[in-house]
Parts: sequence; structure tokens; C-alpha cells
Amino acid sequence: MASATLRDSSLTLPRSSLPSVTEASQKRKILIFSDFDGTIMYQDTGHVLFDNHGCGPERREILDEQIKSGERSFKEVSEEMWGSLHIPFEDGFEVMKTALDIDPGFQTFHKYCITNNIPFNVISAGLRPILRRVLDQFLGEEESSHIDILANDAQINTPGTEWKPVWLHDNELGHDKALSVKEARAQALLQCEDGTIPLIVFIGDGVSDLPAARQADVLFARKGLRLEEYCIENKIPYLPFDTFLDIQKEIERLVEEDAKATAGRGMPKRVNPRANIWRRISSTKNIPKIIAATPRDEKIFLWPETFSERATAPVAA
Repeated sequence: MASATLRDSSLTLPRSSLPSVTEASQKRKILIFSDFDGTIMYQDTGHVLFDNHGCGPERREILDEQIKSGERSFKEVSEEMWGSLHIPFEDGFEVMKTALDIDPGFQTFHKYCITNNIPFNVISAGLRPILRRVLDQFLGEEESSHIDILANDAQINTPGTEWKPVWLHDNELGHDKALSVKEARAQALLQCEDGTIPLIVFIGDGVSDLPAARQADVLFARKGLRLEEYCIENKIPYLPFDTFLDIQKEIERLVEEDAKATAGRGMPKRVNPRANIWRRISSTKNIPKIIAATPRDEKIFLWPETFSERATAPVAA
């Protein structure tokens, strides 16, 4: 049966040739990474498809619990969910046109990023072809083309009888978001002149965003959702937001703050002192005592190699 691999463009930094609004934004490169489901879109794109054309909400909830308990890996469960779809790609997208809502301030914020030559990247555990199709629908193809998507690819045959994720990374997560942000930071450093360090911004809504967020200098968390709760509980610095218009105001303030403090050179005013701490936390040999109080589903998201029941058990002597 014929099938085709749907792919999207790789990360490019930056793509716009429009002039920056301020001198500081010319000197200090800012990279923005954002989660997609629950952050840019209020709903989860995969859930909309599974509930309407796949395994259904009841089975999906069971599968979600299997991920949280560590009974099965995220990759394994996701393959079952995507494999439950038997509908052509375009037909499956029809339901998303009415079921999805985009953050009301996102388009304005994205135009601000284009104007100020700020690369905006979606980072997701979902499938790139779906995310691109949603962005094309809600933003238009021209604006959508300015957004790079770091996510898994997909193989979807023409009749839609087979949906298969093509995983970005060879691990139980399928896409290691932290690794993607780390690689993008390294790439940006190579493009910076005079030892100028880029400012990395991450935007998210859930605890599963933390592995990527720990690589950022500035973290935005959607108000009232689990990521904000987790940051409050664990005293992790963050900036709350209701819409992307709030983020735009804060970015403008951060640019001005950095320009006054550093003239856009060297290290940014805001740096991430937690990065090395969180790298030590993620080590299997150094789990802090405070982690014992973390709910099990959050441990599995943050340290899957340690707390998942699927982790390889030590061999008895």
C-alpha cells in the first residue's frame, strides 16, 4: 500500500530580513520556543483526532493513565493512539477547524516576532504535518512559513488506513524537547558575534514542558495550569501569561532591560542559573530528597529513565 512521509522544514535562525525595532534587538539574538497543544492552541490536536476518529475518549483516558503510571512509555502509547486513526489526512483535519481555538493574542505576537527578527519555534511531542496544517489554517500559509516546527514526522498513507509517527529521537519520549532546545542554543551561539550570548525563551502550560524549559533563560507559564502550579510549588522563577499579548509586553520589557544593562553584548541580563542544577537533578545518580514528594506522573515526565517502571532493573547478583 502506497505511503508518503510528510515532512517540514528544519530549524533556521533567523529567517526574516525585516529591520529590528531597536538597536538592542539587533545585537542580542532572542530565540523563542513554544509548546503547541494547550499553549498556542487551547485544545490538544491529537486528542481531537483520537476522540472523533480514533480510539475514542474512554480508551484515550486509559492510555493516558498508562503513561502516568509508568506502565507503558509515551512512545508506545502514542503509537497505539495514532494507529487507531483510519481516515485520510485532510478528512481528519476537518473536525479540527471547528474543535480548535487559538490563543487570541498569538497572531499579533507572531507578527511582532517577524518584525523584530525574533525566531519563533514550535516544540512539540506531536506530529509536524498536523501542526503545520493547523498553523496554515489559523494564520495563513505566509505567516505560518515563518514558524519552524521541532516535532516528530509522520507516515500517513493516502487512504488514511495507516498513521505512523516517525520519531525524532530514539528514546521512550520520541522527541527529547530538552535536547532540541540545547542544540538550537548551540547553533545560535555559532551565529552570534563578539561573544554575545543569545537569550532563550520558553513558553508552555504543562509539567511535561519542564525538560525543555530548564534549558531556557526565561520561562512563561500559562496562568492557572499545571506548569504554573509546579513552578509555584517548587519556587521556580517564571512569568505568568493569559494570552500571547502578555508575553509580547514582557519581551519588550526584557529587551529594554537587557539593552540598559549590557548594551546587548556578552551575557544577557537574564540567564538561567537553574540549568546546571536541573542537569544534576536529571542525573540517575543524584536525585534530590525533594523529588520524593513529587507526584509519580510528574516524576515520569521529568526523569523517565529513573522513575518509569519500564526502566531496566538492576540485575541481581
